[in-house]
Amino acid sequence: MNKLTKTFIGFILITLIFVFSCQNKNEIMDTIIAGKATVYVDESVLPIIEDQEAVFETEYTAKLLLVSKSEKEIVNSLLSDTARIAILSRPLSEKELEVFQSKKIRPRTTPFATDAVAFIKRKTAKDTLIALQDVIDFLKGKSIPTIKGLVFDNPNSSTVRYINEVSGVLVTNQKNVFSLKTNEEVIKYVAEHEGMIGIIGMNWIFQPPLDLQPFVDKVNVLAVKGVDQQQYFFPTQDNLALGKYPLARDLYIVNCQGYSGLGMGFGSFITGERGQRIVLKSGLLPVRTPGRKIIIRNTITKDKN
Repeated sequence: MNKLTKTFIGFILITLIFVFSCQNKNEIMDTIIAGKATVYVDESVLPIIEDQEAVFETEYTAKLLLVSKSEKEIVNSLLSDTARIAILSRPLSEKELEVFQSKKIRPRTTPFATDAVAFIKRKTAKDTLIALQDVIDFLKGKSIPTIKGLVFDNPNSSTVRYINEVSGVLVTNQKNVFSLKTNEEVIKYVAEHEGMIGIIGMNWIFQPPLDLQPFVDKVNVLAVKGVDQQQYFFPTQDNLALGKYPLARDLYIVNCQGYSGLGMGFGSFITGERGQRIVLKSGLLPVRTPGRKIIIRNTITKDKN
């Protein structure tokens, strides 16, 4: 092999290394605490993730693009590699995990909060109680005097899937059962229609956008009696913590990036001290109670008037 040939081969090798290096830089646009990443968010819990995003971006040189979708759309995006980071109200199923295993990807699924599926009714209604069995019977076609109709956010949503599982009835195409597009639309509809009961993620009541607040003020959250319960319970933090509210559900961050990127960083943030405090203040139940710092002073200083 002459000198010219060696030089040519060396040039080709350097060029290939440079090209692959550029490709890797283009593919991996983020690290744990820096860069850009897209997070697909279950629409029913969008407000709490918006709060987490805002604080996370002030702490680090990171930019998160939140894409609000229904649960079914998000899972399909994960399976097709369109999405890599997602917020869901359930872990991935065994069948879904098999798809990732075939691609040699191990999704990291981390719980960070407990939310509630809530029933809401127009404030002019005197009754603020509802039995879960009455809802199930209504879905089965029985006449329930206290229920004029049920309003869901989206036929592909986590809320619909959850009620399907609880009731054992497919809620689509049922008489007097309606699906809109978002939790926001459900709140507005119920606020303006007597006798209708909306089914939403509780996070939208605790943290509504400013323009939605007037409609939230016109609805009541109902206390629910579970099928095997004797008492009615509101979806409060205490009732979620004690396991009394019958329609509680855990929230998860699912990271399918496959490398140490913002999915890992954001997951660590929302499960850490700062993120759990945000969950606590939001009205949802954090997976771990943030600690409280107590400062003990040896002397007492009186404030001057």
